[in-house]
Amino acid sequence: MATPAELAQLHTDLKPDELEHLQRLLGSWSVLADLAFSDLLLLVPVAASSEGAAPHAPHLVVLGQMRPNNRPTLIEQDLVGQTVSEADWNLSAETLRTGGYRHGTIFHPALGENVPVENVPVRFGGRVIAVLMRMALIPQRGPTSLYERTYLDVYERLAAMVAESAFPFPDEDVGTEESPRVGDGFVVVDEEGRVEFASPNAINAFHRMGVYSPPEGRRFTELGVEESAIEWALATGRPVVEEVERRPDVAVLVHCVPLISHGSVTGAMILLRDVTDVRRLDRLLLSKDAAIREVHHRVKNNLQTISSLLSLQARRLDVGAAREALYEAERRVRSIALVHEILSRDPGDQVPFDEIVASLVQMARDSVVSNRPVEIDVAGDLGEVTADVATPLAVTLAELLQNAVEHAFVEDGAGADSPGEEVGHVRVTLGVRDGELDVEVVDDGCGLPERFDLEESTSLGLSIVRGLVESQLHGSITMGTANSGKGTRVSLSVPATRPKN
Repeated sequence: MATPAELAQLHTDLKPDELEHLQRLLGSWSVLADLAFSDLLLLVPVAASSEGAAPHAPHLVVLGQMRPNNRPTLIEQDLVGQTVSEADWNLSAETLRTGGYRHGTIFHPALGENVPVENVPVRFGGRVIAVLMRMALIPQRGPTSLYERTYLDVYERLAAMVAESAFPFPDEDVGTEESPRVGDGFVVVDEEGRVEFASPNAINAFHRMGVYSPPEGRRFTELGVEESAIEWALATGRPVVEEVERRPDVAVLVHCVPLISHGSVTGAMILLRDVTDVRRLDRLLLSKDAAIREVHHRVKNNLQTISSLLSLQARRLDVGAAREALYEAERRVRSIALVHEILSRDPGDQVPFDEIVASLVQMARDSVVSNRPVEIDVAGDLGEVTADVATPLAVTLAELLQNAVEHAFVEDGAGADSPGEEVGHVRVTLGVRDGELDVEVVDDGCGLPERFDLEESTSLGLSIVRGLVESQLHGSITMGTANSGKGTRVSLSVPATRPKN
């Protein structure tokens, strides 16, 4: 389905500011449909130069469609993007030409009868750029209650603002899912801010705020409710959205829309929505996020404590295999702690892996003890990685980097580094391809022993790597000679998300 902007670009010659005005109307016209108990269509003339336009038959394109929430729709099919002949919808075409309201009927095939339509000119910059067509049965049958009469009266006042280019407001944000609707609570006040009408749902909202007096004829302040939003809207002629907390456990969202006639504010429409439950859920989510962050923070602290204990124990041992084993265990614990440190800052399930890589590279640089300098470069990025993938992948990458800086640049036969040796290079390449995370670690060191077989290797570090990649990450790993013919290349590919058991 094409967007209104795409349809306008394809079929019309609307200017950017005109299209922006229509998009604001499409973002706020649900209130018009509810107040009018009607289906609404937004029609724009098709440019003669547009693709598919007939040379001698002017057409209109349906740029938008809105159904009411308080009445069954009369238009079940989606008409957005369809073009109709001006000859078939002559009332709309006449509104575009003359700039005046046009009322009449249009045959509805599903109902088998003519239904009333009203065509409202949509002005912008002194020019009629579109037509707002309203289709409903209410005008034919007539409003039967104060509720319906008030809704239709406010609709007519807003429609007049559309025709005067006063609605939608140029600085009003497009409504969100949280924005109040007419059915949530509807209040009309006069130019002095006194309540003329309040719907039953609005009365319920007043009751939630502890107000039980009849609101008609009173200002909000006389009811004990904050009215700064209403005062500002009436004084400036601009809409205001404000959240009112009448009591600590009650929150009501107030959307005040000034009603303007010929440049003068004649009153305001106020939409009320009880958002107490929404705010309670927000607080619960914030509390949950804080709890999750605290858990990761404590896990990180515990892992760092374990790391410090291992390091302390290693320093108390003589130089040898046991001491090296404890240092390697300490480094692996630190790799896991890095993931939890990042999760303690952001409680989401996704981890920015580039931050982990930077820390792992620094750990590897700090562990270089040979006389030969080693440079580690990183290219590419894995983006955000799920936490259950990030932890084993971080340990895997740490092992590969540590293996490179410890073993790749030792001279064959000498067992030690040569002071005059040139700089060694380790390059880490990261990428995402078809739902797979690709990691490659390449060095230009001494290379692998003859007849090396990863499956048969007895190295603890490589065994850990193979186990993590194949068992936990459900990926694959290869290890061989670098493409340059010198050094070692390790490539691994793992799914971006771990399969569920």
